[in-house]
Order: sequence, then structure tokens, then C-alpha cells
Amino acid sequence: MDDTHESITRLLEQGVSERVFPGAVWAVGDVDGVLDWGVCGLADPDDPGSAMRRDTLFDVASLTKVVAVWAVIGSLWEQQHLPLDEPLATFWPEVDGRPLGLVTARQLLTHTAGVPLRANLKALYGTDHRSIRDGVLREALHRPPGEAVEYTDRAALILGFLAEHLTSTPLDQLASERIWEPLGMTSTRFGPLPTQDRARCAPTELDPDTGAHLRGVAHDFSARLLDGVCGIAGVFSDLDDLARFQRHLLDPVPGVGYSDAWVTESLQIHTGILTPQRGLFWHPAPGNDDTYVHYGFTGTALWVSPKHERWSILLTNKLHYSRDREPLMTIRNAFRTLVFA
Repeated sequence: MDDTHESITRLLEQGVSERVFPGAVWAVGDVDGVLDWGVCGLADPDDPGSAMRRDTLFDVASLTKVVAVWAVIGSLWEQQHLPLDEPLATFWPEVDGRPLGLVTARQLLTHTAGVPLRANLKALYGTDHRSIRDGVLREALHRPPGEAVEYTDRAALILGFLAEHLTSTPLDQLASERIWEPLGMTSTRFGPLPTQDRARCAPTELDPDTGAHLRGVAHDFSARLLDGVCGIAGVFSDLDDLARFQRHLLDPVPGVGYSDAWVTESLQIHTGILTPQRGLFWHPAPGNDDTYVHYGFTGTALWVSPKHERWSILLTNKLHYSRDREPLMTIRNAFRTLVFA
């Protein structure tokens, strides 16, 4: 992969020089593990000594939806504790008689459930955790289930609540016990991070309340409102832990979390003629050649391709500079092409 390594390095170094992101950490691998990896730039552009490292911790943002929620839901589906196509009201008393009771887990996983789009949870429900949960589960639908594909954080939030209901266990404990600990993902956890881990964490967005960039605290306001733990965001991880997660996608370890049946079920189109096309929380990459992707708002991304028997990871803290998505998306697409061509 010498030529590919050099091309990826040039691509990401250009991203650093153009201030798309302060720095990046990346890897490419297969069922046997990491084939190639690299780093460039700084974790903190205000600190010349903060070079990105292989063990830099990142706020992975919406990757929480796959490394925690999707993985836990898959383990429940494998154990036949969660039917994907039955209305939620048939096995979840909290939503019986509510609009959400008509929705299925598959519709939540494909963003076709019709649940409300982005909204300020604090403004709607206050700061009490129980009031937030009750409000989310009782709110009216945005549109009829199955009518359209509309990405919404609410889907993962609801599925996290569902997993907790089915197991009587908090989401962070579920993810740790069912997925992260068995896979040896020792650096992965929901924030806020303990003091000793914050030093190796890449800072993200500027917090107007403190005048400092967030480090070790989730950028996502909903996650912070729920003390760092929710289905939307809040997980922190590093390259090696995510490499273990990606390797498991291509070659699931027997008895750990979920089997290849869940991966096969997820990495296919479930939305028919509706667009944009979706798998189960994974979606086909642009110009899809059996390659599926999930992005994180802070600047993170995971790709996996059963056809190519390959996976890849790109971790940046682009949110340190801005919320402008386009420059990073151009680099992501070029990175994917280099890896999977």
C-alpha cells in the first residue's frame, strides 16, 4: 500500500494546510487487523507540541449511533429480544397508545419512522432526565411512518431508550459489557472523560460559556444535557479501539455482541425507491460499490465493505475550526476512493 499511503498522506496534509481540520488519524484494515495507518497535523492548533498520535482520543459524535446503539440493538436482535418489524407498542408499554407506538425498530434504523427532526430538547422538555425521556416517547410524529427518509437524531435516542427498557440496564453499561469490553476496546467510553484522559483528547468546538474549546466533554448539547450518555452522541474513542470494532464487522467473534447475520442484515438497502438510500444505521457511500459509511459531526468517519473485505477509519476534529461540512466531505470522498478503488 506504499503508493496509497503516500496519496492519503498528501490528501490529509493538504486538509491541514487549508485549515479544514487541525489534524487527522487514519487506518485501513481487513479481517486480520490494521494494514496501514498514519497521522498528520496537531490535536490542538493552539499548542505546537500537540501532534496527533495513534492513541489520540476523539469525540466520535454520531459514530455513537453505530459503536453503541446499532451494536447493542444487533445483540438484542440476535437474542430474539427485539423484533424489527413489529410496532413498538406491541412490546414496549411506555409507547402503547402513543404515536411512536405505530413505528417499528427497522423504521428507526432506516430513518423512515417519521419521528421529529432536530429540536432543542431543553426548550421542549426542560433538564429533568425523566421529563426528557417522557417527552421524546410521547411526542407526535413529524409524518406517517415509511413515507420518507429523513435523518434525525431522535431515531438513535429512541433506540437507546428502547435498549435500556428491554434490558433494565443503562446504555453506557450495555455498550461496555456487550460490545466494547469483549472486543478489547479499553479506551472507548461515554464522556465526560476523566481528567487523566483529557490530555490526549482532541479538542472540538469553542464553548461560548467558558471561552475554551471542549476537550473530553461531548460537543453535542443533547448528550451533555443527559450527562454525556445518550444514543445520539457522547462516545470517545481512539484509532485502535475503532479498528477492533471495524474488524469485528468483517469477522464477528463468536459470542460477542452480534454475528455476521446482523452485519449482513444491516449492510444492504432497506429503503426501496425512497431516497437517500439507507441500510440499518449505515448508508451506502457515494458511488457505492458495496461500501457503507457512517459519519460523525465532529469530523469522524467509518467505512466498511464486505465485497472488498476492507474497512477504513478517518478521525479528525474539524469542528475545532468550523461547522462547514463541504471541505471535509470532499476529503472524505477522496479518502474513500483511495482506500476502496
